[in-house]
Amino acid sequence: MKRGLPYILIISILLIPTFMTLSAQDTISVPTPSKKNFRISPLKATMLAATFPGAGQIYTRKYWKVPLVYAGFGGLGFAVAYNSKLFNKFTKAYNDFTDKSPETTSYVSLIIGTPREIYDPSLNSIRFNPESAAYVKDQLLNKVDYFKRYRDLSLIGIGAWYLISILDANVDASLFDYDVSENINLSVAPFQFPLYNYAAVGMGFTLKINF
Repeated sequence: MKRGLPYILIISILLIPTFMTLSAQDTISVPTPSKKNFRISPLKATMLAATFPGAGQIYTRKYWKVPLVYAGFGGLGFAVAYNSKLFNKFTKAYNDFTDKSPETTSYVSLIIGTPREIYDPSLNSIRFNPESAAYVKDQLLNKVDYFKRYRDLSLIGIGAWYLISILDANVDASLFDYDVSENINLSVAPFQFPLYNYAAVGMGFTLKINF
């Protein structure tokens, strides 16, 4: 029995890899599905933003910018409506004042503090003052020009805000996959440069930062 013990140990050692192989074959490996990276196209973001304001920001997942886009359009749209309304109002008042017809009196409610008999030539009042009439005419014309200018600027602002929203979507899409590494290497190396008007060579240092 003692003579057969070494043979039993040798056979056991030789059979260990076989048992390990059989054990490994019993294990079923489940492949892990690869995670699909989300890709953003700058061209698609630009087209979406140009087609429908705010769609480019939604596509680039900058949802917090959508209210800002519409707030800008809303504010500029209100400015256009406000200035257009007053432009039309003062334009009508100026036309009514210069036609010298007593039936057209839309300008009366806009002139406060001065009696109509003094500045309105259509009344043929003895209190009429040509200087007051000229002043009222200039003021009405200035108001027309003022509200026309700011109405036009508001319209230009809408176009500019539209282009800014498109550009913003394009930039966000272009920088979406930009890799910002935390490894910033700083190295200091000696640098030789010739001194001005001297044959000697001076010593300096160069600073290099690698992102």
